[in-house]
Amino acid sequence: MQSFDSPSLNTGDPIRVAVDAMGGDYAPQETVKGALAALDTHNMELLLVGDSQAVEGELDKYGPPSKSVKVVPSVDKISDEEHPMHAFRQKPEASIIVGARLVKAGQADVLVSLGSTGASMATSALVLGMMDGLERPCIGGPFLGLAPRTVLMDLGSNVDCRPSQLLNFAALGSVFAHRFLGTENPRVALLSVGAEKSKGNRQVQESYQLFESSHLNFVGNVEGMDFFGDKADVIVCDGFVGNILIKFTEGMGTALGGYLGRLLSPYMSEEQMKGVFNELWQTTNLPRTMGGPLFGVNGAVIVGHGSSRADGVSGAINTAVRYVEMGLLESMREELAEVSRNGLLGDSQ
Repeated sequence: MQSFDSPSLNTGDPIRVAVDAMGGDYAPQETVKGALAALDTHNMELLLVGDSQAVEGELDKYGPPSKSVKVVPSVDKISDEEHPMHAFRQKPEASIIVGARLVKAGQADVLVSLGSTGASMATSALVLGMMDGLERPCIGGPFLGLAPRTVLMDLGSNVDCRPSQLLNFAALGSVFAHRFLGTENPRVALLSVGAEKSKGNRQVQESYQLFESSHLNFVGNVEGMDFFGDKADVIVCDGFVGNILIKFTEGMGTALGGYLGRLLSPYMSEEQMKGVFNELWQTTNLPRTMGGPLFGVNGAVIVGHGSSRADGVSGAINTAVRYVEMGLLESMREELAEVSRNGLLGDSQ
């Protein structure tokens, strides 16, 4: 497997972070608050994209404006209820679209959004374009607190995938696991209903053959319980299965919280139970204070959880800054070029 250790892009210049200030359930109050908190910990410039009056009204709550903060006006936003492609055409000046244009024009190094995932994906693909050989973006990353270094690709962005597309997602996930999480020579596996090569549906069986022929450190199939057994560093499935997995764990965390509350209430104070529930949430759910990259687009885009408060916004910006400093975008391009040299790029199958 090729080395990913290309130099970081830490030149000493401030990293320009465009934030979709209107994206998320609690925007712009929490997006502005979280963005300003992140500004205190990084050498960065903030470009807050949104309704000027609303964003500036929030900024006024925090005293005199910083020279490192600029408000970039936009008109309206794209909500979760809207069809992303229709909204893209009907709302050309929406906050997520204006933010993506800043990255495209080289006026921002990275875009952060906690708004509609579909809108972030569609806008990024249309405005920034896809990396060579890729047809679709992909969302991936760690999703279990009990397995914080295990990357799942795809978390829900593509419900139907060809084997060659899964291979591309695996390659991108390997770069992320190595460069971002520090995993040496990440082990790649396919999620299936059995460890044997012959197990799984047609998609998995055909993917197995393709993965075997690749340069990735492919270790075969894993099953659902193997997320907790350190059998692979990057686990690959289509977004239909991946999204069911993350929603299942979220539901299980909530259900377990209610059950433990009833069980422990005679023996623990409210404050003690709150600590238990917080720890339970962290062990069963996708970290909400991190944000994850939108893999495959020709620009750095970080997608955060829509229900995040200020700490989640800060966390997504932290991920964005680190993503740029490490030069992950270029590393992913190099890895896809290696896949292409092996004759296995996405449109070849």
